[in-house]
Amino acid sequence: MSNNNQKKRNFQIEAFRHRVVVDPKYAEKTWKILEHAIHEIYNHNASGLSFEELYRNAYNMVLYKFGEKLYLGLMETMTRHLVEISKSIEAAQGGLFLEELNRKWNDHNKALQMIRDILMYMDRTYIPSTHKTPVHELGLNLWRDNIIHSEKIQTRLLNTLLELVYRERTGEVINRGLMRNIIKMLMDLGSSVYEEDFEKPFLAISAEFYKGEAQKFIECCDCGEYLKKAERRLNEEMERVTHYLDAKSETKITNVVEKEMIANHMQRLVNMENSGLVNMLLDDRYEDLGRMYNLFRRVSNGLSSIREVMTSHLRETGKQLVTDPEKLKDPVDFVQRLLDEKDKYDNIISSAFNNDKTFQNALNSSFEYFINLNPRSPEFISLFVDDKLRKGLKGVSEEDIESILDKVMMLFRYLQEKDVFEKYYKQHLAKRLLSGKTVSDDAERSLIVKLKTECGYQFTSKLEGMFTDMKTSQDTMHDFYAHHPELGDNRTLVVQVLTTGSWPTQPGVTCNLPAEMSALCEKFRSHYLGTHTGRRLSWQTNMGTADIKTVFGKGQKHELNVSTYQMCVLMLFNNADRLTYKEIEQATGIPAPDLKRCLQSLACVKGKNVLRKEPMSKDIGEDDAFFVNDKFSSKFYKVKIGTVVAQKESEPEKQETRQRVEEDRKPQIEAAIVRIMKSRRVLDHNNIITEVTKQLQSRFLANPTEIKKRIESLIERDFLERDNVDRKLYRYLA
Repeated sequence: MSNNNQKKRNFQIEAFRHRVVVDPKYAEKTWKILEHAIHEIYNHNASGLSFEELYRNAYNMVLYKFGEKLYLGLMETMTRHLVEISKSIEAAQGGLFLEELNRKWNDHNKALQMIRDILMYMDRTYIPSTHKTPVHELGLNLWRDNIIHSEKIQTRLLNTLLELVYRERTGEVINRGLMRNIIKMLMDLGSSVYEEDFEKPFLAISAEFYKGEAQKFIECCDCGEYLKKAERRLNEEMERVTHYLDAKSETKITNVVEKEMIANHMQRLVNMENSGLVNMLLDDRYEDLGRMYNLFRRVSNGLSSIREVMTSHLRETGKQLVTDPEKLKDPVDFVQRLLDEKDKYDNIISSAFNNDKTFQNALNSSFEYFINLNPRSPEFISLFVDDKLRKGLKGVSEEDIESILDKVMMLFRYLQEKDVFEKYYKQHLAKRLLSGKTVSDDAERSLIVKLKTECGYQFTSKLEGMFTDMKTSQDTMHDFYAHHPELGDNRTLVVQVLTTGSWPTQPGVTCNLPAEMSALCEKFRSHYLGTHTGRRLSWQTNMGTADIKTVFGKGQKHELNVSTYQMCVLMLFNNADRLTYKEIEQATGIPAPDLKRCLQSLACVKGKNVLRKEPMSKDIGEDDAFFVNDKFSSKFYKVKIGTVVAQKESEPEKQETRQRVEEDRKPQIEAAIVRIMKSRRVLDHNNIITEVTKQLQSRFLANPTEIKKRIESLIERDFLERDNVDRKLYRYLA
């Protein structure tokens, strides 16, 4: 126990327990040495000082509990020097003012560094324990209070800085290095000093400056010029920030320029007469449009104001395009105009509007709006495809063909009545396939694949069936001639067997074929029905073609490529020199409208008039008489005689097509209603309308009245029933 106590007692003995006696004047003497050193530092005479000795003195003062005296003395001495410095800065004239301020600031910083090194011990021990301001920070605060916030310097400094900015804005060259140093000084003194003493007044005066400038420019410049000036000002301000302002000021100053030069004048700029957005769009001014987009995107609602004006302009021009009777005369030209318009705006959006999706959506909705204003758009788009796939794509590369087909598909997507397009497309495709006029099977199939991708298998199954029939027909003909060697190699008959459901066949009135043809057709019928059980054949003479070898009066020989109807008419002239319209009609049995068109093309088309008629006129009358034109001549041996046919449908044909489309829609609407009711069981009237419209919109826009009729029909056939209490509620009957 005693040993332990002994050890404990030894441990508690302190080395410097005796009281150190300090000279009562020690603190005063030591401070005088340090005070002298601070004076010397400020007077640039620091080279003669012993920093080690000075550090030791400051260390001892703190150690001997004279820290407070040292700290207060430092404050007092620095303040005295700074008061003197402020007088010399105040005395500086004109441009020398900032230079003097900058020079004295640099001196103060160097002095502060040395003083801090000497007083490092105080900085590390005394100051944290007494919660006083550290030496460096104290030096900055004293500079702020005695220099920057001195009565004679504060306002003068601000005005000088703002004056220099103004001069730079008006084109003068200023000393940016000096500006950077002064601004950096304000930032070093604390963010609040920079903000209060410079940034806030700078932003306020900038707003005034740009407000006035915007007003001046908007009165004398066109839109493009104004935007260039606004863009230049914006870039200048951003450059100014990088050269001598705080990086945080960039957003604030650009906001000022954006508000004063763009946001406050948006509507006026966009709608500026002769130079606003509409003129830029009309003249394809990509650079100006890009500048407008980039400037307007900086302000709230900027892009929406561009988008609204573009959309209303596009809808207006589109509406004029699709409702102008002059422009509707040529369907191919009509569709080409639509494609050109789409290309134009696609280029604008990609080149000037940064491929902005919201602009792309506005473009799509505008096209969808006006393309459906013309009920004949589906027919015209199909006619455009027909024109391209007949002759318009000859010599065009595969990539270009794909590009054209993609553009057509883009217009197709805008159609609300896709089933109407399908009807016409099927008719036109049938004519191309049967006449062998398609320019490329690959292109035809490519378009069908695109339609299939867009609308599903159901949409294209019949179109694909048409191609299958064409291939099967070749095999059938090969088989027919193999079984009838007596016909020899001279294959005078080529039959295409078409599946009724796949082709747009009309309940055709079969005309009276010439005897030689009739016998051959009968032979084919027997062969076909003999090899295929349970089928019926009906001749579609309105869809066929023929090649006839002819010899005219002076012995000139030609091969005429004609329709089956035209062949029937021409063969009559083997046994007669003169035939009246009535006689031809009776002999051939061709329906009157078709016969008139057929005779018109044989007798009234210059250069193709293998018949002549009396009296001579463009139209066919029932009292007309026809003769072979012995004087017919052509530089070609093979002459194609087309049928005079309106490229667009006549009014009755249009009504008939529309009627067929409406009939086809009924089962689709009913199927949709049953599908919906089967899954939902009970549904009210409005919701059924909404759901059915939504389900069918990929094919056509269902008419609410028609949906209502189909609901009534389903109720009659016991698929649905009305609720006994709420008559607008329907129930599904399993």
